[in-house]
Amino acid sequence: MSGVLKRLAPAKVNLFLHVGPLAADGYHPLSSLMVFADVGDEVRYEPAAAMAFEITGPFGAALGADDDNLVVRARDRLLEAFPGQRPAFRLVLDKRLPIAAGIGGGSADAAAALLLLKDAIGLGAAADARLEAIARDLGSDVPACLAALPTFATGRGDDLADPPLFPDLDVVLVNPGVPSPTGKVYRAYDDAGAPGGAEPPAFPGPMTDARALAAFLAGTRNDLEPPAVALNPAIGAALDVLRAQPESLFVRMSGSGATCFAIAADANAAAALAARLAAAHPGWWVRSCKVKGSLG
Repeated sequence: MSGVLKRLAPAKVNLFLHVGPLAADGYHPLSSLMVFADVGDEVRYEPAAAMAFEITGPFGAALGADDDNLVVRARDRLLEAFPGQRPAFRLVLDKRLPIAAGIGGGSADAAAALLLLKDAIGLGAAADARLEAIARDLGSDVPACLAALPTFATGRGDDLADPPLFPDLDVVLVNPGVPSPTGKVYRAYDDAGAPGGAEPPAFPGPMTDARALAAFLAGTRNDLEPPAVALNPAIGAALDVLRAQPESLFVRMSGSGATCFAIAADANAAAALAARLAAAHPGWWVRSCKVKGSLG
């Protein structure tokens, strides 16, 4: 058994999110281009005298360290799938991402826990298929978070395919400090008649810079953005501020909100934008980050 191990649970960003009406299975079909940033929560594994789970971090107080937490559920499912005599351990979730924020925090935490325990327990590549099955059972976004690579998601969000080609991106993430619970946003979307649709856009050829990607994204949507803004006007205010900045090539809300993102031309532009926003809006959560592209 290993000593202390750590793993980043990266923030997930939906560059577009097309959502269809509620289907008979109780889910909304969707199509989305998902990417992952180099900021996120951290999950830590520590040998311990007894099994334990703790939550720390600036947003940890809002979460319960009980059996409903996705990290606990991921731990228990993995140990059920791979039984054996194992020393006790503690998992610590350092919650650095805002709660109910549209950037996959809980799903990313679960995926990170699965991968961390795979390494700690010493499971080989033969366990990957079982881990993917557990991830699907835990939630629609968890399989994408398990890979944490750019992906084109359809169905419930867990049918994953190759994305269009685009470069690494410099992005600013902004959360205006309000939660945006997914269930409420979807209900508002349904109440509005589910005016979007799950049909994906036509993908162009390789996009070699951020401006080309921004031009492509301009023809796409996040169908959950209008209902989220209606429920939380602070999201709309954050989007308006981002769209008014000279560094912003493209601005959108991620997932069901409340986190919004701006794509910048380069790291210097993103850093300048983030610094100015943080100074002007001290109540906002603002991070400049790098997002991995698909060009390799």
